[in-house]
Amino acid sequence: MSVAQFREVNPVLPVRSVRDAVLYYTEKLGFRLLFQNDPQDPRYAAIERGSVRLHLQWHDPESFRDGVDTASLRFVINDVDALFAEYQDKGVFHQRTALEDTEWGTREFAFYDPDKNGLFFYRSR
Repeated sequence: MSVAQFREVNPVLPVRSVRDAVLYYTEKLGFRLLFQNDPQDPRYAAIERGSVRLHLQWHDPESFRDGVDTASLRFVINDVDALFAEYQDKGVFHQRTALEDTEWGTREFAFYDPDKNGLFFYRSR
């Protein structure tokens, strides 16, 4: 009997405005747009950077309750210091964003996107 192998995962992030989220991820975080279902008023889109693909799906703004209905993603990065430097002047960090070595053996930093989805970038030390 063969065993099914997982090949990749494409998370779907809840966003209030797909158009705004596409602009944020492409202009500030270096992703590129793969597709969106409507060029004027998209409700669903996919973006990519390297081998990472994210899907962005419109959710009613009323469904966002204090960040409870959002996601957190952990991205494995080969050079987390270089990515931190790349993002430093993009206006994406919050007041507690810091590049740090953790107790669990990673070097990482994190911030939230405009819809409060947590974005963590790390590498093993």
